[in-house]
Order: sequence, then structure tokens, then C-alpha cells
Amino acid sequence: MNIRKWFNFHEEFFFLFLLPPIIFQSGFSLAPKPFFSNFGAIITFAILGTFIASVVTGLLVYLGGLIFIMYRLPLFECMMFGALISATDPVTVLSIFQELGTDMNLYALVFGESVLNDAMAISLYRTMSSVRSHASSGQNFFMLIVRFLETFIGSMSSGVGVGFISALLFKYAGLDIDNLQNLECCLFVLFPYFSYMLAEGLGLSGIVSILFTGILMKHYTFSNLSESSQQFAAAFFHLISSLAETFIFIYMGFDISIKHHSLSHVGFIFFSVLFIVFARAANVFSCAYLVNLARPTSRHIPMKHQKALWYSGLRGAMAFALALQSVHDLPEGHGKTIFTATTAIVVLTVLLIGGSTGTVLESLEVVGDVHDDLIGESFEDNNGYIAPSYEEGTSSRSKLKTRLQELHRSAASFTALDKNYLTPFFTSQNDDDDDEDLDDEQPQRTRSVGFREH
Repeated sequence: MNIRKWFNFHEEFFFLFLLPPIIFQSGFSLAPKPFFSNFGAIITFAILGTFIASVVTGLLVYLGGLIFIMYRLPLFECMMFGALISATDPVTVLSIFQELGTDMNLYALVFGESVLNDAMAISLYRTMSSVRSHASSGQNFFMLIVRFLETFIGSMSSGVGVGFISALLFKYAGLDIDNLQNLECCLFVLFPYFSYMLAEGLGLSGIVSILFTGILMKHYTFSNLSESSQQFAAAFFHLISSLAETFIFIYMGFDISIKHHSLSHVGFIFFSVLFIVFARAANVFSCAYLVNLARPTSRHIPMKHQKALWYSGLRGAMAFALALQSVHDLPEGHGKTIFTATTAIVVLTVLLIGGSTGTVLESLEVVGDVHDDLIGESFEDNNGYIAPSYEEGTSSRSKLKTRLQELHRSAASFTALDKNYLTPFFTSQNDDDDDEDLDDEQPQRTRSVGFREH
């Protein structure tokens, strides 16, 4: 009994000390070249796909309770469960991709989706929790939209703003001299947590904010550091994120072993797993269809890559932390049911899906399927980005396809804006980077940077 009381942390401990380094490292380790070349597809899977998976899971769990095949929860509590369980963490899949090699675009899709859908999942969870506690049910739908936009866009703007400020500070402060490198490293480490606390102080999501701060700081601020500070920052954030994630899984194991879990939750767990698998399929295949409509035939996401995306939907630290928070947000029986089910789902997906990932990916023939020659050439021609190409006449197939292609072109316009204006303004080493990209003697190095730095 004493051990249970001692090993019982409040959920704020996870959100203040364990999740921030994990989420920041996710954004910080994103390689900009493959990420921005697939930006439209990643956004589609991470935002639209996560919303689809969350809603489908929540509705199926609610319907399952109505027909008495599982524990019955109110609608908004089911939607909260759908939001928190839609956060994916495909660490095992990505490690196998790195070990055996795979198509760079597939790696970017899996990794980029897993990073951004954490932000989407926590925004959806907080939105559903806020609407649930609101007294006026007639304004629920309107509040749902307003709360989501406030949480997600506000938190993203906060993180992006801090990222840009940090880039300008390190560009003009002149901290890259020998006797100031310790100060340079300390400031760089403190900026992510400043982003987190700023967003929380504004009533927004610190997790979402620190994610986008990580992306911006890697893309702009990191190149303004001295070489020794770059090495320290990369090693430091990788270390603390690994320690935090390891601690979460250790805590999860202790929780399973020392706490009593009711067998009455077995049915809820079983049907939840089935519903999650179905919702993941609805997410991946519907979003892949929309992405393929907007892309030329040469850049379609093949079916074997779609199946790999579907199978890579493991659940991890974010789902567990949100489930731990649900224990305090929901009535006692409901919160514990969701927490127990989420813990079981995380363990099952890690053990079953993670253990069989290698075999499944080999059967799909996606590992060892490295096609980086064309990608590398595109990177060199476009300063690290793949510009979308369009065949004449294809836009006349449908209005939907035309609009999707226009959105795809706007993504290419953003890469041009970044190359011509943002990077020169916020970094001091863009000239050196351009020289490397134009060096015809180093194509392999240019191709491998984005993939191997993960």
C-alpha cells in the first residue's frame, strides 16, 4: 500500500517535466527537406486524419455502449477518449525504417504525422473537455470550433513566435565566441521551456507550442549556434527525451503491476482495439485518396505505403499522459475505465504491433525500398525541397482535384518564400548552405542529411 502511494504522480508532473522534452525533441529532430517536400500530405494526415480517427473512435465507442457490448460512457467522454487515443507514437516502426532503410517520403510521412498529430490530439482533448464542462448544450458545436481554433492556432502561433525570436537573438547576440558558449548553450536550452510556460500562462497548450518551437529552432536557430553548441544541443535534447520516455514506460509497467485493475474492463479494451484499428484505416486510406488527387501520378502514395502507414499507428507517451489526466477530469469510474483501457492499448500495440513490425513491413516490401536518386536531384535543384509538378489537363477532372492541386502549389510557394526571404533573414549561415546544395560533387551527402539525422 505504501509503495502505491509513493509511486503515484499527479498528471501535471508528466505535462511539466516529462512530455515537454519528448515533444520538443520530436519537432527538433524533424529534417526540413523531406518534411517540407511532403508538407501538404503530412498536414492532411496529422490534422484531417487525426480528426477523422478521433471522431470515428469516439462515435463507435459511444454506439458500443448504447448496444451494451462495452462499458457505456457519455458522448463527450467517448469523444475525449477518441481524441487521446488517436495520438500515435510509431517509435518501433521508425527505428526499423532507419535500420533497414526505406523510401524517404514514407519515412517523412510516418514521422511527420506522428509529431503533428500529438498537437492535434491534445487540442481535441482539451476542446472536448472544455465543451463537456460547459452548461449550455445548445452552444456545444459552436464552442467546439471556437475552443479548438483558440487552442491549436493560438498555441501554434505562440510557439512559432518564440522560435523566430530565438533565431534573431542567436543571430545578432554574438554568443558563438569561446568564452560565451556556455551562456549560448544555456539560453538555447531555456527557450523551449519559455515557449511552454508562455503558452500555459496564456491559457493555451504548452505541448503544442513547444512542438512548433522545436521545428522553428531546428530550421532557423540551430544554424546560428557555434559548432560545439550545436553538438551539445543535439546530444542534450536527445538524451533527456530518451530518459523521459523511458521513465514513462517504466511508470506504466509499475502501474500495471502494483494497481488493481478490474476484469470488467476487458470488453471495453477488446472492442476499443477493434474500433481503433477501423478508425486508423478510415484515417489513412481516406486521407491518402485526397493526397493522391492533388499529386501527379509519379508522386502518388502507393498502396503498400498506405498499408505501412496504417500499421504504424502505435500508441505511446502522449496517449498515456492524457489518459492519466482524464482520471482527474472525469467522474471516478469513467476516468479509471479510460485510463485502464489506454494503458492496456499502449502495451498491446507496443508488444503486438511493435513485435511484428519487421515481418509485416518486409511482407509489404517497404523496407530496403530506398528511392532517393530522384529525390536527391529534386533536393539539389530546389534548395532541399521537392517542387510539385503537374501535367496539363489533369486539373479538369474535377473541381475537388483542381482545388487540392492549388493547395499543393501554395505549399511550393511557401518553400520559395522560406528559401528567398525567411532563411536569409533569420539565419547567418544560409550562404554556406547554398554552396553545399550547389556542389555537384556531394549529391549523396545532400540526400542523406534529412533522413539520417533522425
